[in-house]
Amino acid sequence: MKSLRDPTAGAKAAKAVEAANAIDHHFDHPLAATWLGHATVLLRLHNLWVLTDPVFSKRIGVNLGPYTVGMERLRNPHLAPHELPPIDLVLISHAHFDHLDKPSLRQLVRKDTKVVTAQHTKRLIPPGFGEKIELHWDDELDLNGLKIRALRPNHWGARTMWDRHRGYNSYFLQTPDHRVLYAGDTAYTEAFKNVGDALGGVDLAIFGIGAYDPWIHAHANPEQVWEMAGHAQAKYILPMHHSTFKLSNEPLDEPLQRLLKAAGTAAGRVVLHEPGKFWEMPH
Repeated sequence: MKSLRDPTAGAKAAKAVEAANAIDHHFDHPLAATWLGHATVLLRLHNLWVLTDPVFSKRIGVNLGPYTVGMERLRNPHLAPHELPPIDLVLISHAHFDHLDKPSLRQLVRKDTKVVTAQHTKRLIPPGFGEKIELHWDDELDLNGLKIRALRPNHWGARTMWDRHRGYNSYFLQTPDHRVLYAGDTAYTEAFKNVGDALGGVDLAIFGIGAYDPWIHAHANPEQVWEMAGHAQAKYILPMHHSTFKLSNEPLDEPLQRLLKAAGTAAGRVVLHEPGKFWEMPH
């Protein structure tokens, strides 16, 4: 009889242990991050594990039975869902398929995990999570000492052409010691001005830097991202939403090159240029 055992199970388990050890080693600071690809960032913040817009699928789009009609991933995430620590909070910025991926979310379901998402998107989240909370612009939530405030980016939230009522958010995360801005998708906006003024700005700003050609009305270009990070007085900038899916016309390597050029002598403030690296807030 043919064995039903997965011949790769041992290798997968070993990789998961190796990944867990790497995470434990690199995430011993109150604020640390790694970019998993596209808009998916794993944050360690105030002793909580936070995951933004998790997308691990090889293809994103409309699911037709076992098939997905949509864009194919160009490079794999450097951590798979089973290699992640137990996630406390999943942040969903909006319902676009490259930000709200149901197959990926199903792999993350835990009763101890909360999901914070935009208005009129809760029903799209698979069942099984401990709590699903919708935030509208300027709504606030306190999660075990982590304050979350929804901000209004310059974007839109429709998942299809028929559901333009759905919301779309950026998020300002605040602990007693650190502040993080997760901008999600946005065209140029002044919505992040003064967001952390009273607190000395934000420690880390996570901005999408790709998909601006020809979609500049919905996605900021790198120079605009650098300006908006300045509005938020960001000490460090983590660029995402590039080099993972072919969403637009600009070359895959152009967004990061343009952002570093815009930063000039401050290019050292741009962190995690590629997946697989770890960053922690300097002391």
